[in-house]
Amino acid sequence: MAVPAAVMDWEHVCALPIARIFFLMKLSLSSLQVIGLGGVGSHAASMLLRSGVGRLLLVDFDQVSLSSLNRHAVATRDDVGTPKASCLKKHFSMIYPECQIEARVQLYDPSAEDEILSGQPDFVLDCIDNIDTKVSLLAACARRGLRVLSAMGAGARADPTRIRVADLRESTNDPLSRAVRYRLKKDHGIEGGIPVVFSLEKPKAKLLPFQASKEEETPSDYQIVPGFRVRIIPVLGTIPAIFGQVMASYVVTQLAKLDFQTEPIVNLDLDHYRVLHQRLLEHEELIYGSAEQVLVDAQEVMYAVKELWCGRSARDQNLKDTGRKMWRSVNELMLVRWDKSKPAGVSNLILLKFSEADAHESTTLAQIKEEEPEFYTMVSHVLKRAETEFAL
Repeated sequence: MAVPAAVMDWEHVCALPIARIFFLMKLSLSSLQVIGLGGVGSHAASMLLRSGVGRLLLVDFDQVSLSSLNRHAVATRDDVGTPKASCLKKHFSMIYPECQIEARVQLYDPSAEDEILSGQPDFVLDCIDNIDTKVSLLAACARRGLRVLSAMGAGARADPTRIRVADLRESTNDPLSRAVRYRLKKDHGIEGGIPVVFSLEKPKAKLLPFQASKEEETPSDYQIVPGFRVRIIPVLGTIPAIFGQVMASYVVTQLAKLDFQTEPIVNLDLDHYRVLHQRLLEHEELIYGSAEQVLVDAQEVMYAVKELWCGRSARDQNLKDTGRKMWRSVNELMLVRWDKSKPAGVSNLILLKFSEADAHESTTLAQIKEEEPEFYTMVSHVLKRAETEFAL
């Protein structure tokens, strides 16, 4: 079993906490694939290697270009003109030679599915920027039951604070996400269930116009592979690098089974939370005769709605509504006590539709636990998180 270089001496290993040793062992036994090795993919692969992953399959048909040096993780001027996959393998072997690295100078397409994906990797990182091949890869991973994380558009963005990880259904302001969602649903019947890294920032530029050197030339004359774009979009090198770092961090924590909550993509403003707070106060007065036991303000309502329930009914956590649809759905939602014997505190509020709230008020927790054990367990787990985070 390969051991990361940082812990190769036995004295160092013995000094590590047991949990970290198991974490490193898990990574050293993992087999990952990074498909697409440009600005995003090269940084993702580099950090996976440095984290101690035992096996890496690197796939890309393209070569290192002079213009890509502003965003590539390891390429130098000497690497220009060499395949990106071979370039990474060469540099990686000097960083962590114990890692088993396979570099394939190859274009992923449906005909390559069996050859590339048959190894049952622990995770596939999709860093492809061509829609056709991207959709083919994601559909193949879904069909095979492989865990996959996909990178959406990193070009023409500049704000690192707007980068998020969410389900494909929730990605907004990203033309690539929109196109991939449409194609996956139309061609493969896939509507979500694929985690993606994307930016909430609207692209600040479009593809530059094609300028031929000769009058009779067309864009297709410059395509390395048919169907791939030849026009370019401005790329700030830091953003693809951060996308790749986020991808590596997500995959490493998933492999280690570290429990963390990604930030929900809930497109509401403070006025919506104030409305929900007022609705809670009115409901308390109607049901209990007073709002004295409401122990939350608008900011804590925001936490409960956004962080705990992701802007959706506790009975409908399927992530279908985003953007304007989510705004409309707020008109049908309200916060109510989970346990009617306790005050309306942040750890005792669930978000429900009006009809669901009426039904909830006419039942008891004992009935819910007996008749809907999965729902009872889910809600209890979510509210326990609020207890922990508010130190209640």
